[in-house]
Amino acid sequence: MVHRISIILTLIIFFSNVLKAQDAEFSQFYANPLYLNPALAGADICKRAILNYRNQWPNMTSQYISYNASYDQYAPKLHGGIGVLMNLDDAGGGILRTFQASFMYSYTLRVANDLFFNMAMQGTLYQKYLNWNLLKFGDQIDPSMGFVNPTQDKPPDYNSIIFPDFDAGLIFGWKGVLHGGIAVHHLTQPNMAYYVNNDNRLPMKITGHFGVNINPNGEGMYFDPIFWIAPNILYQQQGEFHQFNSGLYVIRLPLVLGTWYRFNFENSDAVIALVGLQYDHWKIGYSYDMTLSKLRNDSGGAHEISLTYTWDCIPKLREVFPYAAPGF
Repeated sequence: MVHRISIILTLIIFFSNVLKAQDAEFSQFYANPLYLNPALAGADICKRAILNYRNQWPNMTSQYISYNASYDQYAPKLHGGIGVLMNLDDAGGGILRTFQASFMYSYTLRVANDLFFNMAMQGTLYQKYLNWNLLKFGDQIDPSMGFVNPTQDKPPDYNSIIFPDFDAGLIFGWKGVLHGGIAVHHLTQPNMAYYVNNDNRLPMKITGHFGVNINPNGEGMYFDPIFWIAPNILYQQQGEFHQFNSGLYVIRLPLVLGTWYRFNFENSDAVIALVGLQYDHWKIGYSYDMTLSKLRNDSGGAHEISLTYTWDCIPKLREVFPYAAPGF
């Protein structure tokens, strides 16, 4: 059964000239802020470096593994934040690899003592590499010997394609209590076709996220930096794909716990559980996706790890721009 599913997924990846691709996703979306929304560059004010790893469907022979690294900081002379992001997505056990290198700038606008906005633009260079030799086709099957025959399918004109892309984002923060934003990725919808004269556009992705930090002591509307509860919602739309994620963090430093329910509009997707630790300059988080779709018996869910290091910075700056989304 697993082998049959692996073949089907392989074919889906190959026929990307017909099926529109979706971006890789991370369950710990706030632990991968620049991938979520370029306007989050510099929102933490201090310099920070983040590493992310995701292994999706580990029980299948054709796994989906994503690696991510980013760095960002607030730059007072530029009146905003800058960030760099690199992402490597390995789909189908090396069949399709996507590399992304991005630079972003977010301009900070303070409209009141406790309210600010970040508006950002992002430029990205993509490379997509298709390993044709790893693909399997029905006409290669010999009833007694397996995949031994040559395929009659035409190989692509290009095994590797490189193209630029552009994105935009907006976030707001109020008193360190309310925060949210919207991001639009792939504004130019670049062509990803491996065949000459084919048109395979990368669909635009729209992301909306919102959260609130609740003081469990009930002592008014203020942000407690040690103990708080943080409900969050995330909506993403890309092509015909629509997804909604709702859940919350319970944070009592140094311990962080979280849980979410994620579903596509067509079917349930996963229940997510997170445990994290924050100590001194370091944050580390681990999450597991328990699959709820028809693949639940074969996929093995998904494992995700995040690691963040934050440098010291000027305390007054963090008071001026209070954006307090959980970093997990």
